[in-house]
Amino acid sequence: MSAVNTGTDTTADTTTDSETQVPQPDRTHLTSTFHALHHAADEPLLLPNAWDAASATALAAVGFAAIGTTSLGVAAALGEPDGQGSARVRDATVALARRLGSRLTCPYTVDIEGGFGGGPEEVGALAAELAEAGASGVNLEDGLPGRTGDGPLVAAARQAELIRAVKESAPGLYVNARIDTHWLVDDAATRPLDETLARAETYLAAGADGIFVPGVADERVIRTLVAGIPAPLNVLYTPGPDGGRGRLARLAELGVRRVSTGSLLFRSALHAAVTLAESVRADGVDGGGGPGGLAGVPGYGEVQRLAE
Repeated sequence: MSAVNTGTDTTADTTTDSETQVPQPDRTHLTSTFHALHHAADEPLLLPNAWDAASATALAAVGFAAIGTTSLGVAAALGEPDGQGSARVRDATVALARRLGSRLTCPYTVDIEGGFGGGPEEVGALAAELAEAGASGVNLEDGLPGRTGDGPLVAAARQAELIRAVKESAPGLYVNARIDTHWLVDDAATRPLDETLARAETYLAAGADGIFVPGVADERVIRTLVAGIPAPLNVLYTPGPDGGRGRLARLAELGVRRVSTGSLLFRSALHAAVTLAESVRADGVDGGGGPGGLAGVPGYGEVQRLAE
């Protein structure tokens, strides 16, 4: 099998049974494990988000308990914008899920934006495809593509229909319902906690297993969400000015049950690539660990083995 493609169109799924590279675990067991990871007593689930098979395999290899995908990373690799319901991004997302299902021995969850523009029937069919591929969960957001004249968010009742369709088509999938009240609305006065909590109640009643509220960093807000939502709360990792030391422990104290890196790893990889290229151009590549340095960069053989 050729090396994993980490930067080109991934819409063509070439994975076949004969190409399966790792012993396949019991996916039902992995899905149960994934659900349980959101209820661990000691610490929240730290979920790194990959954008292709190589990044997912590399993250799993260093011991992360589960892997997520980032829709921004998948879309950007195709030259497409994120969150626009692109059919190409949908196809690439399913293809990536199939690859991960044939490679990973840990649970993985898939970012499906808002369902890629489909209604309940289409989103239910997508969920069934992902479950068949081996996914243990999905992220489903209520932000509208392009922020239409109807506002930045899908009507809560409509979003509940999509969640219900996912659970009917793939009951085992962990549905992480993303609420974009703090992400897409710029005016703080128009994003009250009441709206977030009301949407959470609606989505949980429709079958969601957890609630994801990106854009929340204020501890008082996080405490209120944890107290008001009878399900695991997911937030984005934000390092802060001190480099993020102790951040995960603090989020655990606040009651957060899942912390995602979102698109951070993908954006960091882009930054590292550009920084190194600029260093090469300036004839100043550092063999050590400084900016533009090579310390820790895997060799060709190491990356090749990610595809074996």
